[in-house]
Amino acid sequence: MTEVNADQAELAKFSALAHQWWDLQGEFAALHQINPLRLDWIDGACPLNGQRVLDVGCGGGILADAMARRGADVLGIDLAEKSLKVAQLHALETQTPHVAYRCVSAEALSEEMPGAFDVVTCMEMLEHVPDPASVVAACARLVRPGGWVFFSTINRNAKSFLLAIVGAEYVANMVPRGTHEYARLIRPHELAGFCRSSGLDFVRSSGLEFHPLTRRFSLSDDTSVNYMVAARRSA
Repeated sequence: MTEVNADQAELAKFSALAHQWWDLQGEFAALHQINPLRLDWIDGACPLNGQRVLDVGCGGGILADAMARRGADVLGIDLAEKSLKVAQLHALETQTPHVAYRCVSAEALSEEMPGAFDVVTCMEMLEHVPDPASVVAACARLVRPGGWVFFSTINRNAKSFLLAIVGAEYVANMVPRGTHEYARLIRPHELAGFCRSSGLDFVRSSGLEFHPLTRRFSLSDDTSVNYMVAARRSA
């Protein structure tokens, strides 16, 4: 049996917070704040309406739900079952169309459904798994030739340690303490290397910048802390 590319402590951590996924003032408030930005960035690169989309590491369904409301047919996958149950319940309560959820790893689904999706998203997930390159490769297998893959993660440097870990977790209390481990953060050139090795061509990147005075996020060219990458599978 293939070992699952997951950290049980990470899964337990997010499962314990599952009830807060849709609390706009709760532990995932920052994700709700950045969701419109990342949704528009994805939709701007590849219009989502009518697309078959896979959201890897979907958690409670914040992005998956939003993409479905943009007209996509969305499957969200995660290994934290409590989070998936929250996502399913939210979809039922709000009657979100064309969204479904499964408890399965990206690697396992790539064996089952290779090339089945027009778009694959994997946001704020790579820094939480033991082998991020394996997830990137699975995303590449899951998307059709010419299809789009979107990643977001956190850079690894002194600035990101101060802002994304010390500042966000211990000073501003924007995310739960212990959410991120510095050694698992991923530099853009490392992620670009994972993409190239998997047959994905880099298209563009964008930074997500937090403004302390307004307590709001915006897109920028600064990828030194939070950043997103758009890539396409070679045709």
